[in-house]
Amino acid sequence: MLVALIIIVPVFLMVVSLFVRKIRPLGLINAAGYAGACVAGVMLLKVFLAGGCVPISLWGWIYIDSLSVFFLITTIAVTFAASVYSIGYIRLEIENGEISLRKAGSYFQLFNLFSFTMFIVPLLNNVALVWIAIEMTTLVSAFLVGFHNVKESIEAAWKYIIICSVGITFALLGIIFFYYTSSNDANVRSLEWASMLSGSGMFDPKIVRIALIFILVGYGTKAGLAPMHNWLPDAHSQALSPVSGLLSGVLLKISLYAILRFVILANFSVGYAYSARLFIFFGLVSLAVAGAFILVQKDLKRLLAYSSVENMGLISLGFGFGPFGGIAAGLLQVFNHAVTKALIFFCAGNAVQAYRSNNMNMMRGLIKAMPFTGASMFLGLFALVGMPPFSIFISKLCILVSAFQGGYHIIAAVMLILIAFAFAGLVYHISRIVLGSPPQALPCHKESLSAKLAFLFLGVFIVGFGVMIPQGFLDLLLSCQRLILGQ
Repeated sequence: MLVALIIIVPVFLMVVSLFVRKIRPLGLINAAGYAGACVAGVMLLKVFLAGGCVPISLWGWIYIDSLSVFFLITTIAVTFAASVYSIGYIRLEIENGEISLRKAGSYFQLFNLFSFTMFIVPLLNNVALVWIAIEMTTLVSAFLVGFHNVKESIEAAWKYIIICSVGITFALLGIIFFYYTSSNDANVRSLEWASMLSGSGMFDPKIVRIALIFILVGYGTKAGLAPMHNWLPDAHSQALSPVSGLLSGVLLKISLYAILRFVILANFSVGYAYSARLFIFFGLVSLAVAGAFILVQKDLKRLLAYSSVENMGLISLGFGFGPFGGIAAGLLQVFNHAVTKALIFFCAGNAVQAYRSNNMNMMRGLIKAMPFTGASMFLGLFALVGMPPFSIFISKLCILVSAFQGGYHIIAAVMLILIAFAFAGLVYHISRIVLGSPPQALPCHKESLSAKLAFLFLGVFIVGFGVMIPQGFLDLLLSCQRLILGQ
């Protein structure tokens, strides 16, 4: 019942958006719907933990285990925050003449369709359906990337579609390889996750190694891992800010979920060590690329996009240190980064609307022009770079500890150096935006109540998880780690 409610919410809201024409009531209905999804998600988590994290199969096409619940909860939390933030953001876009009332209605329709595609990915039992759902996220979100219908946004949308479609084609080849060895060696002629898992110990190791590379490159393109990340800075810089928060906070993680599913299948034939080496390689490359580009950015949203590449690299390294606690630490980083990056993208959205530009050279004195947004962005900066007492500090520290426990001392040292580059770049750029005096020509810009509420909602997780991780959430992380390691 709870799962059905969560799936129905975005579908219901999409239908409502076809009939409600006034934007403010539509935004409030949208936020209320996702608030209901949040309540259902928390109840699902409690029921799942009370049942001992035993996998649940529903209706033949739904499969729920610890990994499903974790990614679903993360998706719901960020989507709710984006729906609240959208109320004031879209209203101001209309007032500034950026979009029409009719186009604003289209935004809510696309927002809900995008949310639906992301909600169903962690719930599907069939790996082919997961592939289709992830491709649907690309097609739907492309309209949101190119929403302003100007040259730059259209180019970014097409680049996004082409690169991610090529990537997901590689993922499809990986699925075909997995199916080949599943049917040929394990006599499992099904693409259902549970069926393939039952025969995964008999998969041909040579085929699995090749298939997993295709999966990592394919879904890694959508997850923003370097060097397959080229679409990400353009898409983030052109998308509406609530959508940027969803792209960075949720969409990248949904693709990571798909990778982890196949890693679990591969473990029983090639062992986790093989996956760990691939994760470490892509993690280091992502950190190196992100650190270099963060230092030279001029566009605020592109800067935050490269920060997402850095964090996906850090998460990948955590999975590389998996057997030593790195998986639980990496998953904690997944959640922490999702809520933190959503917050800072929403702050960036307010700044871009106020200064009417993404160019950081034109942004000064945000904390004086928009005190709540400026303070939130400054605190979000320290949270994003991993300063205590914020949540990312805990997950980064856990990843580092797992590296030393696994004996990856040189890799840990390189990781720290690369993180330092990203740290320096982010602090330099964002502190220049927040501090100083605003331009004299900058008009008075009122901060919406909905934006403040979205900031506060995300701030509860950013600060709360830095002080204490709830036991139920920690139990879920450890259950995910055991599942991924095949224990």
